Amino acid sequence: MATAIHDRFSGMSSFQAIVTAAGITTLPLKTAPILSPREKSLVRMRLLRHFSAVMADRKLGCLNIFLFVALCVSLFVNFVLVALIFQRLGGVVSDEEPIARFRETILQRGARGTSDKIAVILLRGLISSSIPGNISDSMVDDIRAALQQAGDDNRVKAIVLEIDSPGGEVTSSDVIYNAVVKARAKKPVVIYMDSLAASGGYYIACGGKFLIANETTITGSIGVIIQTLNYEQLFNKVGLASVVFKSGKFKDMLNGARPITPEERDLVQSFIMKTYDKFLGIVAKERSLPADLLRNTIADGRILSGRDALDHKLVDGIGQLEDAFVKAKQLGNAPEAKVVKYGPPFSLSRFIRAFGQADSKIELQLPKQLVPQLETGRAYFLPSYYAP
Repeated sequence: MATAIHDRFSGMSSFQAIVTAAGITTLPLKTAPILSPREKSLVRMRLLRHFSAVMADRKLGCLNIFLFVALCVSLFVNFVLVALIFQRLGGVVSDEEPIARFRETILQRGARGTSDKIAVILLRGLISSSIPGNISDSMVDDIRAALQQAGDDNRVKAIVLEIDSPGGEVTSSDVIYNAVVKARAKKPVVIYMDSLAASGGYYIACGGKFLIANETTITGSIGVIIQTLNYEQLFNKVGLASVVFKSGKFKDMLNGARPITPEERDLVQSFIMKTYDKFLGIVAKERSLPADLLRNTIADGRILSGRDALDHKLVDGIGQLEDAFVKAKQLGNAPEAKVVKYGPPFSLSRFIRAFGQADSKIELQLPKQLVPQLETGRAYFLPSYYAP
């Protein structure tokens, strides 16, 4: 405040500045005036009012800036919301929608100036097309999209697919396996088996160029399973009966309200064995092992440790995740490459939708490992212990 007053009345004496600020212009300026008590009080009042006006102007200026910034933020948020609403209602139609891309997180830094990358893709949990994905309709489509993104990126020299899965649906496992083979045709794909890479997880792993397992990894379980429940005796106890109208004798196959017939058992078993032969053929081809040898030894549904899998030539090496990074750099001829992990991209619409779907219901869900995951009538590549 003192600086502002000094600048305003530069060139005057301090007394002249005070008198001028107070609005007293009749005082003689060449001689030192003698002010009466009333005039002194008037000078102090005028000067106090002046200072108060200066402070009020400064506070008002800060408030105006704050209100302006708040208005801009509000306009931006409303614009985004209106755009999302029009997009959902079909008001905004684009000729070509952009392809969602996974976000890259650096796991290991590379040499300065290099653009080479090793892409790490995670496959975790049950393999099923009914599990929603992060950028696609299902986790199966997510893995396919991640493999395609890594395959199309010229800076990615090799791919590490980290698997921690007990397996899952037959068709979903086969779809991902073929996506891995397609990516392998473009650049090396190194498979790292984490805690669990059994059945369908191992089916997918066979698509890689080089397979690394932890010594304690649970893998193997080469086989197919279909399950159903028979509750005929329960129905008899409570007095219930199932009434079925069908167009053919096999249409209600696996109906739990009645015993399965020998013909139905043979038909289901035939389907199981044909699917098993496909699984066995994949392992035999990719691992260069005789199918008959596999059928009569380890391909009977048993699980194996990582060490046992190496002894039976189901994997190429034992190690940690970092060893998979080293192998990928070696196969990709990129020793100085950085290692990046693919993750879900940030989506404003998903963020807003998460708040919009909130309701007053409270749900308590058990971990997926504690509840049955298999659906009646579906074929699975899963270990027997996982089936409830």
